[in-house]
Amino acid sequence: MSGRPNSPADLRERFDAAAARRGFELDDAQRTVADKLAELGVALCKRFRRPRGLYLHGPVGRGKSFLVDTFFAEAPVPGKLRVHFHDFFDQLHRAIVRQRSTALAELLDGRQLLHFDEFHVHDPGDAALLTKLLHAVHARRITLVTTSNYRPEDLLPNPLHHHLFLPAIELVEKHQEVVALSGPTDYRTAHRSGRFAEGTWQWPMTTFQQQAPSEQTTLDINGRSIRAMKARDRLVCFDFRDLCDAATSTRDYLAIAAQYDTWCITGVPKLAECGAETRQRFANVVDVLCDQDITLQVAADHSIAETLWNGRDSERTASRLALIRPIPPD
Repeated sequence: MSGRPNSPADLRERFDAAAARRGFELDDAQRTVADKLAELGVALCKRFRRPRGLYLHGPVGRGKSFLVDTFFAEAPVPGKLRVHFHDFFDQLHRAIVRQRSTALAELLDGRQLLHFDEFHVHDPGDAALLTKLLHAVHARRITLVTTSNYRPEDLLPNPLHHHLFLPAIELVEKHQEVVALSGPTDYRTAHRSGRFAEGTWQWPMTTFQQQAPSEQTTLDINGRSIRAMKARDRLVCFDFRDLCDAATSTRDYLAIAAQYDTWCITGVPKLAECGAETRQRFANVVDVLCDQDITLQVAADHSIAETLWNGRDSERTASRLALIRPIPPD
């Protein structure tokens, strides 16, 4: 939406052009969302009042990030910021360490448009910080556009903690139009590209382990020690238990991904037999590696379908792992 748009129709054409460059046409559900984003783009240019933002949710692979990324890239707005959920909390925690009292101001001052991608909340500590963020965003009259796999009311679903996030959900529903994108096609699996898609999932894991002997070492990440089977050049290998049973975080995965662009994870069991926190860490690892476009090689006890669990975040994890190549037993 470079230049000052005169009407939503002027902007709407940009979405069709972006899709054509990727070799596909927008489906009906995507066209509806593109129209809403085009209207928002025009409203942002009028400047006399802050337009209401957009909260776009739906199943994985339906084009949410593509549509909002296209909107964000073209939006004729100074001071815009696009952040991924995991990256944002990494930035925010680092800012808090540097200067606790001004961390949010450091990230938000001067912004007019904020795009928050892959919005989801599992941890009550993150929920409290995110509620504070939303208050700060709206106090500064920043227009917020988010993508998520979850409806606002489904965020932080644990009944023990859900009430803590109700004020944030009210802010979302007050300041953003909530729109569902639930077309029939998972485009992520239809258009494979990048380093992550070059990864493999091999089972059973015995052959893989023979090919990758251990050179055990310890990584110093964010002030903690994380054991690795191997870490040299741009390759790092972990045993599943060391990576996902231990108290690791998405901040740790981001820091490791900045140093190593090929990961091996061995000994992945059936996740239904693991605890909820272990399953969530594995889902977070897959999220980070896919978003950072890191090659992932997995040695598991079972196939992807047999390994994954039936529950929250499993659909997103399954869609991302469907990008990599399965190597079944001979």
